[in-house]
Amino acid sequence: MSLMRQVWMLVLGVVVLSLIGGVAVSANSMRQLVQTQLQVKNSDNAAALALAMSQQHGDESLMTLLMSAQFDTGYYESMQWHRADGSLAFERHEEAGHPSEAPAWFVALLPIQAQAGAAQVSNGWNALGSVEVRSHTAYAHDALWHDTLHNGMLQFGVGLLAGLMAVLVLKRVRKPIDAAVEQANAVVQGRFVTVSEAKVPELKPLTQAMNTMVLRMKGLFEAQAGQLQVLQQQTLCDSLTGLSQRKHFLAELESALTRDVGPAHAGLILVRLRDLATLNSTLGHAQVDQLLLTLGRAVKAYPDRVMGCLGGRLNGSDFALWLPAPDVVAETAQALVDVLGSSLVASFSGVNVAVAGVELPRHSAVSNWFGEADAALARAEQGQGISLYCAVSAASERPAQGERVWRAQINEALQQNRLRLQQFPLVDQQGLLVHLECPLQMQLTEGGEFVNGVNWLPLAQRSRLTGEVDLQAVGLALARIGEDGKRRCVNIAPSSLTEGAFIARLRDLVFRSPQSARKLGLELPEVAAMQHFDVLHELSRQLRPLGVLVGLEHADAGLAQVERLFQAELDYVKLDSSVVSGVADDNARLAFLRGMVIMLRSLSLQIYAEGVSDARDVPVLWECGVHGVTGPWATAQHQGA
Repeated sequence: MSLMRQVWMLVLGVVVLSLIGGVAVSANSMRQLVQTQLQVKNSDNAAALALAMSQQHGDESLMTLLMSAQFDTGYYESMQWHRADGSLAFERHEEAGHPSEAPAWFVALLPIQAQAGAAQVSNGWNALGSVEVRSHTAYAHDALWHDTLHNGMLQFGVGLLAGLMAVLVLKRVRKPIDAAVEQANAVVQGRFVTVSEAKVPELKPLTQAMNTMVLRMKGLFEAQAGQLQVLQQQTLCDSLTGLSQRKHFLAELESALTRDVGPAHAGLILVRLRDLATLNSTLGHAQVDQLLLTLGRAVKAYPDRVMGCLGGRLNGSDFALWLPAPDVVAETAQALVDVLGSSLVASFSGVNVAVAGVELPRHSAVSNWFGEADAALARAEQGQGISLYCAVSAASERPAQGERVWRAQINEALQQNRLRLQQFPLVDQQGLLVHLECPLQMQLTEGGEFVNGVNWLPLAQRSRLTGEVDLQAVGLALARIGEDGKRRCVNIAPSSLTEGAFIARLRDLVFRSPQSARKLGLELPEVAAMQHFDVLHELSRQLRPLGVLVGLEHADAGLAQVERLFQAELDYVKLDSSVVSGVADDNARLAFLRGMVIMLRSLSLQIYAEGVSDARDVPVLWECGVHGVTGPWATAQHQGA
C-alpha cells in the first residue's frame, strides 16, 4: 500500500473516529442531562400533587379525582397513592404508551432510567399516605434523538471541513513527493529532469538531493558523449585531417548505398596528391603535412555542412568525398579545384593534384563506384597542376519520364493501395524474434514490380507525399500485426515530421487499433534527432503512452552530438552497420562500439546492430551488450529456425 494511501486512511480514520466519539460523548451527556431533568420533574410534580391533595381535608374522593385529572394532563407513565397503612388507594398506568420517534436501537443504546418522584400527603398533623409519580420516558428519548441528530449533522459538517483542509494539506505535501517519484522514473528511463524545490521544509532536502543527483548524472552522460567523440577521432578518423579512415569510410559508404532513403543517383569524388614521396624529400614532412591538411580541410568542409555527405582519407595521398545527391558532382568537383587552386598556389609551388568525379546509380556495388572513380582519376592525372576530370552519366541513361509522371504514379499507387511491406527479422542472443523490420515497397505501375523506396522516395519527398506514404505503411503494419501478432517496425521519413497534421493523423490511426499498437514500432533515422528534435520528442510523447515504441536507426558517432538526447523519450537505437561491421578484427572499432553502448545503456535504451553479415562479429556484439542484431546473418538464422 502506498504511503499516501496510508496517510489518507489515517486521516479518514481519525476524522471518522472523532465524529463517532464526539457524537457518542455528546449523546451520553445529553442523556444524563435529560435523565436528571426528568427525575427533578418527577420530584416536583409529586410534591405539587401531594400539596394539592393535602388541602382536600382528607376527602378521598376529591383526592382521587385530583390525581386522575393530573394523570390525564401530565404525560405520566404511572401514578400511585398509598394510604398511611400501606394500602393502595389510587393507581393509574399508561396502557397504550406514547409512540416514540426514536429508533428502538437508539432507545436500547441510551436508556433513560429516572427515579420516580415521591411526596407525603397529610391533613394537618395527620399523615394520609404518600404519592409516587413517574413521567413517561418516550418524550425524553424523542428530545434526545432530535438533539443527537442535530449535533451529528453539525459535527459531520465540521468533519467535512476538516477533511477538505486535510485534502489541501496532503496535496501540498504530495506534490513534491510526486515530483520526486516522476523525477526518479525519468532517471530510470534515461531522462534527466530537475524539479522546483519543495516548499515543505521536511521535503525540501529531498528535492535538493534529487536535483543534485540528476545534474551529476547529466554531467556524466555529457562527459561520456564527449569522450565518445574523442574516441571516434582516435579510432575511426585520420589523426591529421579528422576525416574517416579508409576502412570506416568504406563501411559508411556501404551502409549509405544500402539504405532506402536518398536519391537514386549519387556522386563520388576522389582527390589525389601526386608524387607524395618526392614532395616529402623536397618539401619535408612538416610542409607536406600542411599540404595534406589543406586538402583534408577542403574535402571535410562538405560533410561538416551537408547532412549525409561522407569524407575520408583512403591512404597517404588519396581523399574521397561521397555526395548523396544527383547532378552535383561536376559542380562540386570544380568548386574543390577552385578552392585548392587559391589555397595551394599561394603557399606551395609545383604541386600536382588530380580531382576526379563520377555519378552512378545508388544500387551500384562499392567496387563499381571505385572502379569508375579510379578510371576517371587516371584521366585526371594526365594533366598538370590541379587537374579535373568528371564522368557523369548521360541523360539517356536516366529515367525518361519526368518528375510530373513520377508524382502521378506515386499518387495513383497510394490511392489504389498498391503497397506492401517487406519483412526482415531482428533477433536477440537466444535467436528469438524481437521484431520485424518492414520497409515499404510500391508498385508504381499497375501489374508491374514492387520497387524499393530508393526509386521513388526522393520524388515523394519533393512532392511532400512522405507523410501519406508513412501513414499507409503504418496502417499496413497494424493490419499485419492484427493477423499474426508479431511485432513490426515501420520507417518514418524525417520530412514527414515537418508536415503540420502528420503526428495528429498518426495518433488517430494508432488509436483506432489499440491492441495492435502495443506491438508497433516507429523508426526514424539519426538525422531526425539532429534536425527535428522537438518534433521527434512530441511524437514520442504522444505515441508511447499508446504502447508504440519509438527508436532511431542508422545511428553512428553523430548520435553523441545530439543535444538533449536524454529527453527524447526513445525506446531503442539501432547502430549503423558502419559502426558494428568488422568489430571482431578491429580493436579500435570495438573500443568505439563499447563506448557507444555504455553511453546508450546509461539512457536505458535497447541497443540493436544493423546490417550484420559476418558471423564472427556476432559474439563480439553480444559481449559488448547489444540486445539484438539484424541483417543478412539474422535473416539466415531466422529462416533456418
